[in-house]
Amino acid sequence: MARRDRPRVLLLTSSPLDGAEGCDVRLASNVLETLPDFDFVWFTQWPEGRQDPPRRGRPVRILSRDGVPHIPQRIQAALAGAVFARRVDLVHAFLTVGRTFPVFSRLRPLLLGGRPVVHTVPGVMDSRFLTHTRPLGTTVALSESMARRLRAADFGDVRVIPPMIDLDAWPYLPRPRGYPVVLFAGHHDPKGGADAAIDSAAEAWREGARFRLVLAMRGRPGQNPTLLNEALRERAGAAGLPDVEVMGYVEDMRALIATVHVLLFPPTVLGGKADIPLTVLQSLASGRPAVLSDLPQFADFGHAVLRAPTGDARRTGQQLAWLLDQPRSWDVLAERGRSLIEDHFGPERFAARHAALYRELLS
Repeated sequence: MARRDRPRVLLLTSSPLDGAEGCDVRLASNVLETLPDFDFVWFTQWPEGRQDPPRRGRPVRILSRDGVPHIPQRIQAALAGAVFARRVDLVHAFLTVGRTFPVFSRLRPLLLGGRPVVHTVPGVMDSRFLTHTRPLGTTVALSESMARRLRAADFGDVRVIPPMIDLDAWPYLPRPRGYPVVLFAGHHDPKGGADAAIDSAAEAWREGARFRLVLAMRGRPGQNPTLLNEALRERAGAAGLPDVEVMGYVEDMRALIATVHVLLFPPTVLGGKADIPLTVLQSLASGRPAVLSDLPQFADFGHAVLRAPTGDARRTGQQLAWLLDQPRSWDVLAERGRSLIEDHFGPERFAARHAALYRELLS
């Protein structure tokens, strides 16, 4: 390996950094953007990716038409990772623990060689997958709750580094005027929160609250978003909600969140979604209060959000109705949410923790 002034790090993701947006890609991109003292190797979409790809480091091409991590893209990433893992000083993997991860983890010596490895776990699709999984190296969890789960599964050295929000890109916004808008943003995963959001919103409507419910739904590979979105509309109609909009993937979440009064996110399980969903952080940074289910991961938000028992649509709807009717409480929660993001999810803290971990492993 040629001598270099700065250590070289492979950002191992299952899809290109300039492809479809996802938590793993967002986390890897944030590392790339905030650690100027390291050189990075990362995967780029070919023949064409986003209009604003990262400008640092060495891009490695992966054939992908849509930037989504389909099976061919995952295979390419694994093979490219096996090649470049031997040409860098450190490997940083951003991989959700899903169905194929146990096999990948057992092939770790063959695929990643002897370089030190950091593995950021965006989420765990099913706890059963942890049973046959081996740690890739030093593991990074996004929350204390996830860190406890991983340590209990014998992951050994587990650190906690929360995700980051660019505070300049997500400024605090005043409360929107006009008819209230309630937002759910997520996937069509079973128990992922979309159905629960409709049921909870229906309860709030019966409590006397008046608002428009917007469901921003993002499809996964192999799904038919058109049929799934229509099923949500039918469920909302059957629940008695008269003002509901179901939309697909949203290119400009900043513009959408600017119109929103409350984020409603009541999943029973997070599944393949990030352990700390970025939409929640983006909403809180923008001064948009959130009503969440009482999952262990959300305990880290403390009194900056409202939480209701998981699966309890009645209680969740009551909290939503109360918040929409209490402008002073809305203001308090909006300020608490922004303060929480500034104190715990800012880029300086994110960068400092990753840089310290890198130097520790490279020393």
